[in-house]
Amino acid sequence: MSRQFQKALFLAPAVLMLTVFFVFPILEALRLSFTNSSGLGDYDYVGFENYVRVFTRSRYFDSFRVTLEFVAIVVVVQTTLGLAFATVLNAMPRIRNLCRAALFMPAMMSFIIVGYVWSFILSPFSGGLNAFLDLMGLSAFKHEWLGDPVTALVLVAIAHVWMFTGYTCAIFLAGYANIPADLEEAARLDGANGWQRFWRIQLPLLAPSFTVNIMLSTIGTMKAFELPFVMTKGGPDGATQTVGLQIIQTLFQEYRFGLASALSIVLLVVVLLVAFVQNRVLRLREDLL
Repeated sequence: MSRQFQKALFLAPAVLMLTVFFVFPILEALRLSFTNSSGLGDYDYVGFENYVRVFTRSRYFDSFRVTLEFVAIVVVVQTTLGLAFATVLNAMPRIRNLCRAALFMPAMMSFIIVGYVWSFILSPFSGGLNAFLDLMGLSAFKHEWLGDPVTALVLVAIAHVWMFTGYTCAIFLAGYANIPADLEEAARLDGANGWQRFWRIQLPLLAPSFTVNIMLSTIGTMKAFELPFVMTKGGPDGATQTVGLQIIQTLFQEYRFGLASALSIVLLVVVLLVAFVQNRVLRLREDLL
């Protein structure tokens, strides 16, 4: 048995899984995007009609706008908090592992459970947040948090950040572990304080961790639909209607498989473009640092 055949044999299961669960669904979605399929029965090929609808209806532009806003909030807040927690824990080795495990626990929970827990906390009637405001004598600040278009998207994003900040923190801690100890020691001997060491040494050397975190959080949030679905169903007034949720509703509520497939392909292209641009920019930043 030749070495090349052995390599192909070892790669075959992964290639088969990738083809069945990734390549084939994309090709099938691409084919369906040119039809008026409802998921059952016969259907006709309608050309680019579904794509024309996606690019000419305001509801779909609004869903992309909401998605980009959601991504911006999550990426900025999650990356900042993850870096802050990692920086503190890096300086506290005795409790680092315990705190890292505690921060990582929400990422292991189901989106459904997290969504329902946060929906209960933010409930306008028996929710924990309004009850806490009552207890503190701040009843004037009670609010219908998920029923207000101004606050709904921000709070869904906060629930997502709460869930994955520990994941971001773990990646930054791995980046801290790769920083040579002699650089830190040399900086201390030269009289650099903690802020100077962070700004001049740690932050530049954490550039690869920034790249990984920003890429992963951007791709993950651009296709998110679980938390908006559980917490708000896309409301109020479309304020949390992400593209992922729009696809699910078009597919399973309106039974317009062709249109949902076209939306999926457009979202895939947007995610690939954003990921490509981000990767180029962040890699260039790494080289400059």
